[in-house]
Amino acid sequence: MNLVSLNIESIQIGHPLPFVLRGADGVLLAQKGYVIRTREELAKMVARGRELCVDTDESGDSHRAYLAQLQRMLIADTNLGEIAAMKMTAAEESASRARSGKALADWPELQLRATQLLRAPSPGDFGARFQALHDELTRQCEQAPDATLLALIYLSAQETRMYSATHSLLVSCVCMVVAREMLRWPDGRVQQLGQAALSMNIAMTELQDQLAQQTHPLTAAQITAVENHAARSEVLLRHLGVADPLWLEAVRCHHHRSPGPLDKKTQAQQMARLVQRADIFGARLAPRFARLPMPVTAAMQASYYDEDHQVDEAGGALVKTLGVYPPGAFVRLASREVGVVIRRGTTATTPRVAVVTNRDGMPTGEPIPRDTGMPPWKVTGVVAFKDMRVQLSLERLLQMV
Repeated sequence: MNLVSLNIESIQIGHPLPFVLRGADGVLLAQKGYVIRTREELAKMVARGRELCVDTDESGDSHRAYLAQLQRMLIADTNLGEIAAMKMTAAEESASRARSGKALADWPELQLRATQLLRAPSPGDFGARFQALHDELTRQCEQAPDATLLALIYLSAQETRMYSATHSLLVSCVCMVVAREMLRWPDGRVQQLGQAALSMNIAMTELQDQLAQQTHPLTAAQITAVENHAARSEVLLRHLGVADPLWLEAVRCHHHRSPGPLDKKTQAQQMARLVQRADIFGARLAPRFARLPMPVTAAMQASYYDEDHQVDEAGGALVKTLGVYPPGAFVRLASREVGVVIRRGTTATTPRVAVVTNRDGMPTGEPIPRDTGMPPWKVTGVVAFKDMRVQLSLERLLQMV
């Protein structure tokens, strides 16, 4: 551990921390992404840790920004005493992102945080860590819903190592976007819904990751664990300190087969039904070692129709919100070009697309934006993720949203 003192004035109240915050003795004060709400809360952290510090071994870009600042001071022949007294600034990473034009979420880092949290939850810090992660997801869904959907659908189509957490992130964000934009649920209920979706599989996170890479059929013990995981997740969440009855009931009921109008259900049942529809959508998108992912249109159809082969109200809301070709899906255009959907369009079938291969199937190099509402670039079908042979930069695609 290599601790560097942090300037307290540089911490932005109400914004996610860009690195893990530690005390002078290395004790953990706050995880990366945690939002410090008030100056009083910050003062309590200082009292606990005697000083605010960052471990340069785990601080990533923030440490690189710190070193860059140090180098600039050396080049400018800054007084050695001033250099020695320099403290890392928490705003460095935020400023760097602002200079790039957009404050993009670090989705691989969020995948890792979610995996660590859901695989080995501890009553001592679960509440704070879970809330920090969920706050970040909420902010992304509110401020950049298309970029959020793009990132998570794109990642879900290829992730097996951290499958369970990635799936929960996707389902949580899909549910919150649908509930806010289409169902018009109040903010508090949207939060409960997102929390339920994010924690729905907490009792089988490690097993889900194992099953994603398993090639042989499930054992009897694995089948039992999968079948009763919803009830076990509720029990575990209670043990971890969750007391919200709607959150807990939605988790317990998220695999119940209960077709029918939403207005005939309780609030918790409505939440559970939307989680179930999004769960089906996300599961169909994801690959396993034993099978390939479904095309996005098939995943949409699976969530759109209920157990009685009728249009499901919650599933219909999902499809109407995300569109027939949601962000992150690969599509073929009338021009014979292939691109990835980066933003929803004015209709469900006219998304904004970034072309990545030309009509001859060759990479374009730089993604080319296309408006599929224009006849030359009309969407003619979907392309399976497995058929794409182009290396893409998710960060570059997100910058185009």
